[in-house]
Amino acid sequence: MTQEALITVAMATAALASLIGLVTGKASRVVVAVSMVLLLVAILVGWSVDTYHELDKTVTVLAAVLAVTGGGLATTQVFSLVEEPDRMRQAGSVLRGGAWIGALERLAVYVALVARWPTGLAIVLAVKGLGRYPELRNQEDTGVAERFIIGTFTSVLWAVACAGAAVLAP
Repeated sequence: MTQEALITVAMATAALASLIGLVTGKASRVVVAVSMVLLLVAILVGWSVDTYHELDKTVTVLAAVLAVTGGGLATTQVFSLVEEPDRMRQAGSVLRGGAWIGALERLAVYVALVARWPTGLAIVLAVKGLGRYPELRNQEDTGVAERFIIGTFTSVLWAVACAGAAVLAP
């Protein structure tokens, strides 16, 4: 199997698993773990190629789907590891629209990085921070600020990894 085929299969499988997990609402750790391993395989295989190349359109689209769908699942799993369920629900009620904002954030981060426009990354994060500032400032010991930071870091790191896989793919 060629490097291109291996990366395409890894990204397609990860994107499909994440999409199924998102649609069915079953954000199991298995789906996230499988997606992470496949994403890592794609990055490592792409990293091993020394030559400059144009972006593979199929891998670029699959990585974008994985960035948006898989990132939500990964963020949910991180929250389940670091937060108590009651505090998570309370913080979620304050930060309304978090899932949609997170999906759009991951897409914007992914596009900015794949387009090699790092300023776009700064703009996305600035808009998100400024847009949430009133909600974050008015909370006292509810865990909202921590949820915002953890969710943003997880979401952005996932999108960065997916962009890395797309850029490194031969």
